[in-house]
Amino acid sequence: MASMDVATGTIFLSQTVFGTLGNFSLLYHYLFLYSTEHRLRPTDLILKHLMIANSLALLSKGVPQTMTAFGFKDFLNEAGCKLVFYLHRIGRGMSMSSICLLSVFQAITISPRDSTQAELKLKAPKHTGSFVFLCWILAMLANVSFPVNVTGKWSDANITMKKDLGYCSGVGNNKLMLSVLAAMLSSPDVLCLGLMIWASGSMVSILHRHKQRVRYIRGNKLSARCSPESTATQRILVLVSIFVSFYTLSSTFQLCIALINNPSWLLVNISAFINGCFPTVSPYVLINHGSSLSKLCFVWPRNKIS
Repeated sequence: MASMDVATGTIFLSQTVFGTLGNFSLLYHYLFLYSTEHRLRPTDLILKHLMIANSLALLSKGVPQTMTAFGFKDFLNEAGCKLVFYLHRIGRGMSMSSICLLSVFQAITISPRDSTQAELKLKAPKHTGSFVFLCWILAMLANVSFPVNVTGKWSDANITMKKDLGYCSGVGNNKLMLSVLAAMLSSPDVLCLGLMIWASGSMVSILHRHKQRVRYIRGNKLSARCSPESTATQRILVLVSIFVSFYTLSSTFQLCIALINNPSWLLVNISAFINGCFPTVSPYVLINHGSSLSKLCFVWPRNKIS
């Protein structure tokens, strides 16, 4: 086994173990709170499903990549390849939907009471579970056609174009059909990104106006310490910014793989590694900022932003 393969396998193994440990730790935290009859906030439910989606995306991509790098060959047949790619797409899509839902929910929560979103502030917490369930359904339906273009590496199917993806192969009859499929699969992602950007901009604007109003009322007393508004803004922006950054990189590499007939081993592995970066990093971002975003998501009504 080449030293490069060992290094690659070690990297994927470390990423998978490190990320899964972080996600399962936070998931255990929320399950423990639920089992001890603590009242979970709606944002806790969103974050719990984010941890599940992250784990699904990590395990369905990281485990096969690690096994391939360590020399295991042909361990997945055609059905296995379709399943792991489909599960990864569901986890990736649900991860994006959870961040989008969390951003929009937070923007509604901190909106002024006299705004057009005042009614939504009362109704949104009651329907959080329904929104999360809908996100799972949409993630499954949006990616149902993706496994059609994946097959086992040594499948005997009559395939016009076949590209090596490591433990499986990508297939397609022509680039036009692949481009149409890529556009269809990207449509929900573009919608979620747009909502995230809008929600983040709204939150920054609301918190900035509130900070200016508080400073005007109380003078410069808050300037000596970091205000809760600034802390909340940093937490939200860090999480969304990390996701958008890794998503942009991941999409760029995936586009290159789709357009190149025979993508290199290095390109495929870099793309797989970037795909696992957000699910690995995000739980530690939450832990580093207080273990739960729920601490910031319900502090604003007490401040009576108006």
